[in-house]
Amino acid sequence: MDPVPLLLIIVASVPVCSALYSGPLQPEISNGTFHHFFVPDGDYDDTEDPEVCQMLFKFSDVHPCGAYEESDAVVRDDFVIAKLQAEDAARLLESIGRTVAHDLDGEDSYGKFLRNEISQISESFSSVDKSLLELEVKFKQSQETELREEQQLNGYVVKQVSDIRGALRETTDISAGLKDKHELLSLIVRSHGTRLSRLKTEFLHVGPNQQDSATTAKLSEELLNASQMTNSSDKDHVASEASV
Repeated sequence: MDPVPLLLIIVASVPVCSALYSGPLQPEISNGTFHHFFVPDGDYDDTEDPEVCQMLFKFSDVHPCGAYEESDAVVRDDFVIAKLQAEDAARLLESIGRTVAHDLDGEDSYGKFLRNEISQISESFSSVDKSLLELEVKFKQSQETELREEQQLNGYVVKQVSDIRGALRETTDISAGLKDKHELLSLIVRSHGTRLSRLKTEFLHVGPNQQDSATTAKLSEELLNASQMTNSSDKDHVASEASV
């Protein structure tokens, strides 16, 4: 018997999942619908344990390692998924290209673009530092101006208070002097009043016939002087009260 047909008969009679692969699990892709496991050539086992079976299966399959699985449909789905992923990757690359072109804004490369951006940022920071220095100088100047104005205001207020104190002191001294003068005038008025009373008494006790012209003139002169001094003392008293 020819050995080649005999070998083909033996291979055809062997079950598809009769062997057991005891090697490590080698995952390739997991996209939420299929699990793709890399399985070296040979040795599959008819079991449902993916750790031992290590072949392509769906999550929804009850028997992922069954001998009657439709491999053509699985391969077709795999190709469809690969096509969709390739289209998504192409769209992503296209959007990345548009973004890069928009970001470059006419520049030849990202290096030049980034150098220009860095130079602009450096200029912005330098202008900000300059503005901060100017603001600091202006703030110090405003502080010095406020301090100077405050010192001037304090000096003006102190001067005004000192002037008011001096005026009050002078007013107090004048009031004390006027009080002394008023007391002196009161004494003079009382003394003249006493003298007038005495002259009046003497004049009444002396008879009209005994009064000569010299005595009458003297009494009239003294009465006139006493009246003038009394009026003068009254005017000074009123003026002193008004000034106080």
